[in-house]
Amino acid sequence: MVNTTNGPTDDAGAAEIRAGRERWQRRYDTARKREADFTSLSGRTLEPLYGPRPGAEVPGFERIGWPGEYPYTRGLYPTGYRGRAWTIRQFAGFGNARQTNERYKMILASGGGGLSVAFDMPTLMGYDSDSPMSLGEVGHCGVAIDSAADMELLFDDIPLGKTTTSMTVSGPAVPVFCMYLVAAERQGTDISTLDGTLQTDIFKEYIAQKEWLYPPEPQLRLIGDLMEYCAENIPAYKPLSVSGYHIREAGATAAQELAYTLADGFGYVELGLSRGLDVNQFAPGLSFFFDAHIDFFEEIAKFRAARRIWARWMRDVYGATEERAQWLRFHTQTAGVSLTAQQPYNNVVRTSVEALSAILGGTNSLHTNALDETLALPTEQSAEIALRTQQVLMEETGVVNVADPLGGSWYLEALTDELEAEAERIFTHIRHLGGGDGVEHPIGPMTSGILAGIDNGYFSSEIAESAFQYQQALEKGDKKIVGVNCHTSTVSGELDILKISHEVEHEQKRVLSDRRGRRDAAAVDRTLARLLEGTRDPEANLVPLIIEAARAEATLGEICAAMGEEFGTYTEVPQF
Repeated sequence: MVNTTNGPTDDAGAAEIRAGRERWQRRYDTARKREADFTSLSGRTLEPLYGPRPGAEVPGFERIGWPGEYPYTRGLYPTGYRGRAWTIRQFAGFGNARQTNERYKMILASGGGGLSVAFDMPTLMGYDSDSPMSLGEVGHCGVAIDSAADMELLFDDIPLGKTTTSMTVSGPAVPVFCMYLVAAERQGTDISTLDGTLQTDIFKEYIAQKEWLYPPEPQLRLIGDLMEYCAENIPAYKPLSVSGYHIREAGATAAQELAYTLADGFGYVELGLSRGLDVNQFAPGLSFFFDAHIDFFEEIAKFRAARRIWARWMRDVYGATEERAQWLRFHTQTAGVSLTAQQPYNNVVRTSVEALSAILGGTNSLHTNALDETLALPTEQSAEIALRTQQVLMEETGVVNVADPLGGSWYLEALTDELEAEAERIFTHIRHLGGGDGVEHPIGPMTSGILAGIDNGYFSSEIAESAFQYQQALEKGDKKIVGVNCHTSTVSGELDILKISHEVEHEQKRVLSDRRGRRDAAAVDRTLARLLEGTRDPEANLVPLIIEAARAEATLGEICAAMGEEFGTYTEVPQF
């Protein structure tokens, strides 16, 4: 059933396969299942799992295995989506906090299962809306958040104790998170009960997205502080979502996205271990964020290989013994770079195919892009179509009826093996980068290699080369994009797109000025002084100090600038 050219060739005999099936059946029988009709459209009874026939001997079957069992190639749960379907988590944010709050309420009322916050560029770069660096950018690619008061408005009438929230921000992730905690406190929520995900992944910023605040070492200190704080105070919250999405969007191949993302994850595991944290306790707080691109089977194979690689490394390299510490849980977003401005209604088809690949790959939550996102932020209508795309897939197609329905496909299993093998070769190279001078970073060997690869331009140059090769293939016509380099005639007209008024920026500045005038300026100054003092003490955890500043209504720009006095700035070494 599987090509084992690129991996182990252990055969699974009939007895081993029968025993594995029995183990799976016991776990399935005791697991919770949804109340749903698990039959085909024509009424055919469907088994929850399909696998080798009784008595079969399957070469390499141990690499495929059973759902809910190491190495988790076929998924983390024995029930697949029969137990729990993926979370519909639509990414949204624009204008000011009040406008985005209204969009969130629309998403939740329409059946969305969780929220994902998109921030504007000034927020992502740690600037206040009234900074000269923010001119013309306030509210345009996401929501403007200047202080804890904005975070309160963002989640007005949305109980944070009952809503899982993801926040896509890395450079200033810790101050933004502290404002979220303050907003939860002001709602009367016990912050220890909060559940959600903070992106925080700074490695991918240096590798691909280029939105950092400080040099790598201070950013790693902040991440370590956050991991410690959440482990002790907010056990269900996931303080780190390791992001491959932005790496892929920058032009990486599927194998590069897989390898660079998991390498980053290993670096954060080494960071946690260097802080003395128990891998079995902090590793379940790590999650992942992948791109679902347009090559259907390659994407499914990528997701399956990711689970298998992560489980093996967590067990064999980092010593995780608990199942949950070996699990790779991931959110997926359909590929923004696959969307076209030409014939934009074709983007609905692209998004549907990409979403289906994520589902068949076993994603835990999913965002589907809107058809107009290559032109502007989504309108309410296009946002609803994107949401309905997931709901049609979930409610009408039958993809939730069977765990890993494509498992055992000769093509898919060969792709999974090939991607895994290529990723392993990249891991070896990254680790070699870090030990090239004979001195590894004290955090760990993968961290050492990542930092060296950032410093010498390895990641940037490899991604740039992959992007260049793909662009050449498009220009030669070897690769096709419908509406762009083939089938270009069309009858469709222009779209009505969402336009963010410049009044949003003027109003945000006015409100911010008013808040500055009404707050206790002396209290703000005291909290910022304590924060600066904390940055100079390598033993201090900065999270409680940032929370104090957020409670006093210190702004994001003020908090980031206070830490920047000690941490300094970072300038990338030019590579081209």
